[in-house]
Amino acid sequence: MAEHPIQGLMQTAMENIKEMVDVNTIVGDPVQTPDGSVIMPISKVGFGFVAGGSDIRLDDAEHKTVSQSDAHHASVSMPFGGGSGGGVSITPIAFLVVGTHGVRIVPLDNQTHLFERMIDSAPHVFDKIQSMMKKPSSSVSYTDPTHTVIAESVDANDHLL
Repeated sequence: MAEHPIQGLMQTAMENIKEMVDVNTIVGDPVQTPDGSVIMPISKVGFGFVAGGSDIRLDDAEHKTVSQSDAHHASVSMPFGGGSGGGVSITPIAFLVVGTHGVRIVPLDNQTHLFERMIDSAPHVFDKIQSMMKKPSSSVSYTDPTHTVIAESVDANDHLL
């Protein structure tokens, strides 16, 4: 069976996209710094592909109408018209830094950075909430004519009890 022209279009486009998008596109080549650290860029890669085409029927020159005979079309090769296209989007999202201080990710997206900060501060927030829910037995409050003063106990880490 002969190959249809659209197969050639699709194969060529996919081979070219495959060459562009490899593992080194997502995790870039490592870069060694003078202090011995290794930095690797990490990117988000997206790509799209489209191909289309049609066999074009020719007008019957004698009758100025489109031929409806299947036998006629089976024996005659119709011209093909088609095209294909593709696109690639590469967005850097972070750097992986491996050094003497360990491995860390340096995000380039502000939302990721905010999320990491929330996770890092969660234990401290929970400690504060727990301390607010406890009623310390050593709390003393008294009223001054100008303002109210509340004395509370603190632990070794300066957290309220």
